Amino acid sequence: MAQEILPERTAVAAATAGAAGAADQAAAVPSRSRTDRLRGGGRAGWPRTLLAVASGLCMWLAFPPADLTPLIFPGVALLVLTLHGMPARTGAWLGFVAGVAFFVPVLEGLVKIGPDAWLLLAAVQALYFAPMGAGIALVTRLPGWPVWAAAMWVAEELVRGRVPFGGFPWARLAFSQTATPLTPYASVGGAPFVTFMTALVGGLLAYGALAVLRARRRAARAEDGSGRGPARRALIKPLAVCLAAAAAIIGGGLLIPTPTAGRPVTVAVIQGNVPRLGMDFNSQRRAVLDNHVKATRELAARVRSGQVAKPELVVWPENASDLDPYSDPGAYTAIDAVVKEIGVPVLVGALTDTPDGEQVENRGIVWNPQSGPGDYYVKRHPVPFGEYLPFRDILTRLITRFERIPRDFARGTRSGVMRMGGTTIGDVICFEVAYDKEVRDVAAAELLVVQTNNATYGRTSLPAQQIAMSRLRAVEHGRTILVAATSGISAIVAPDGRMIDKSREFVPDIQVASVPARTSTTLADRAGALPEWALAVLAAGAACWAAWLTGRKNEGN
Repeated sequence: MAQEILPERTAVAAATAGAAGAADQAAAVPSRSRTDRLRGGGRAGWPRTLLAVASGLCMWLAFPPADLTPLIFPGVALLVLTLHGMPARTGAWLGFVAGVAFFVPVLEGLVKIGPDAWLLLAAVQALYFAPMGAGIALVTRLPGWPVWAAAMWVAEELVRGRVPFGGFPWARLAFSQTATPLTPYASVGGAPFVTFMTALVGGLLAYGALAVLRARRRAARAEDGSGRGPARRALIKPLAVCLAAAAAIIGGGLLIPTPTAGRPVTVAVIQGNVPRLGMDFNSQRRAVLDNHVKATRELAARVRSGQVAKPELVVWPENASDLDPYSDPGAYTAIDAVVKEIGVPVLVGALTDTPDGEQVENRGIVWNPQSGPGDYYVKRHPVPFGEYLPFRDILTRLITRFERIPRDFARGTRSGVMRMGGTTIGDVICFEVAYDKEVRDVAAAELLVVQTNNATYGRTSLPAQQIAMSRLRAVEHGRTILVAATSGISAIVAPDGRMIDKSREFVPDIQVASVPARTSTTLADRAGALPEWALAVLAAGAACWAAWLTGRKNEGN
């Protein structure tokens, strides 16, 4: 991973210079005195508003498919520079503006559902940046503010990933750092710690840029040449300290070991493909099942001919069978026959009816060649407005598109740790990979599995972003991750985040590899959610402290 990112340091340097230039623009904004700003008189103005937009766009480009990962640092730095010294309410507005500029492009894949759904969700997500912007504006008045500002990002992601309807933790800062020197921090404190370190580097760049501006002003105020030397030294020292601290954080990640040794297990991932992309793939249920049966038969033929080693387990994606194999004899027969042909357990993604027929379960079923369907996992985090409808009676009258969700998906009640032959797997389904708890709950397994169906969002940024999340999860938990998608992107990810295999979209694909099955736990596994909550509490405490100090200063003026 180090070799992947080192050539990009020049891009970081250029972006840092751009952040410093942007700070010049922000400093040039006509503003009132510091006392007036503390009393709430500061306004955003067009220059700061445009800088907030630039911040959001920089952060977007750090995510797949652009993958310009160094831009996350100037993106964060620009937002912090924009918020520095502003009143809380102005910070909230600037935070929202940056959020809109970020979430609209990063969630562009949702346009396949509808432009209204895409833009509405982007706007809702941007709202979470408003309290974060207010908080950062407050804490930049405190000593050591880059630390408190970085904690604010963690607090924002904690809330956004939980509220409402279980939250939507897509596009966290950590998910932009899945093949960089910061990635190994995931094994120490999970995705929240990677977010913290990423935001801290950006905050240090902002701190350095502000130090440069202050020193330049002091030099400009010097009446003769005797003052310029000390002013130049005053410029260099804080900038050097900030850059050294940022470099230490980045370099420190390279020193964290990411072990890959483990018991070798041969695995296979099947991507059967769908007949057509888009929202109507569900109408092609039998064709999708047949595609996965056909690809598995091809795998069995390759094994018999000696082209590939016989796998010990096979993984099918989510929605590989939208025909309930428990009640549809044709689906049962087709699956059972091909599992017997390959001769090893197959994890089958299937939609099944609940016993009362009122709801649907999104299952990963362990199908054994001797005994048929056995243990299974039911998706615990169904997608609101996609797999179940809050306020169904009202929304179905207003939006006809919701007629495509005639029944709600039931919630699973237990983790997806299951036995497949001689190996323990931990299954999560689709966007559950974005949730810390759901993945942490199955991290005790030897291999992790992500079953997904991205046919609706094909050829957008969302499948690539989901793979990026899987890469971070592999490092976080020190586990091989098998990503099986109906139409792509499927992948086999090593415990250190390396891509062992990766499919293209909308083509059948068969991936076979020998991977390490591991049982050791990472520090992140042992710490659980503690680092995230600790950093969020730190952010809240810093904001309260800053607000109290501001109130005292206002009273004294």
